[in-house]
Amino acid sequence: MSGPSYFQPFSRAIRRELLLAFRNLGQSVNPLIFYLIIVTLFPLGIGADRETLMQIAPAVVWVAALLATLLAADGIFRADYEDGSLEQLACSPSPFVGMVSVKIFTHWLMTGLPLVLLAPVLGILFSLSVQSTVILVYTLLLGTPVLSLVSAMGAALTLSVRNGGALLALIVLPMKIPVLLFATRCVGAVSMGLPVDAQLLFLTALLVLAISLLPVVIATALKLNLN
Repeated sequence: MSGPSYFQPFSRAIRRELLLAFRNLGQSVNPLIFYLIIVTLFPLGIGADRETLMQIAPAVVWVAALLATLLAADGIFRADYEDGSLEQLACSPSPFVGMVSVKIFTHWLMTGLPLVLLAPVLGILFSLSVQSTVILVYTLLLGTPVLSLVSAMGAALTLSVRNGGALLALIVLPMKIPVLLFATRCVGAVSMGLPVDAQLLFLTALLVLAISLLPVVIATALKLNLN
């Protein structure tokens, strides 16, 4: 099969997922609104003390990002599972892992990418330095895809469970903690003038590992739920 024709089903799937996301824009933007509420209430509640804002900024931004991706996790596969589209994707000639990856990528585009784009504004809101803001953007760019992949894995494992939100949270939250710890320490280290190479390398390694392994795990879990 030639290259362009091989990727056509995936490009069509991306367009379909984006179209569905924009048709249900209210549901798609809920995690972003939740994220904005959290990160704006902290400065309002704490006050204008610059040193305090700088210290809490990495933790606030990353905890909000973790919860926002968790909020959108259950809907990654739920609608397609309930209307039978997921079963059709599993039976289609296109690789199921690739189709699953498209859905996860779309989830990241709608939940993770806006968090990355908002990071410079949040840097100003929390009085971060330019260097700290750049590192914050970089950690979000590396870490939010991992959060989306882990959320998708939890959603796949709990797909056939009724009201499985609590179980989903119990599964995915411990797996997201390493990303949270290393990302927040990375931004905090920059503000103190310390090197951050180790933290960034760890986040990069987590991203590569998640992209390499989790789509296969997720596709397998989805097929088990369909049987």
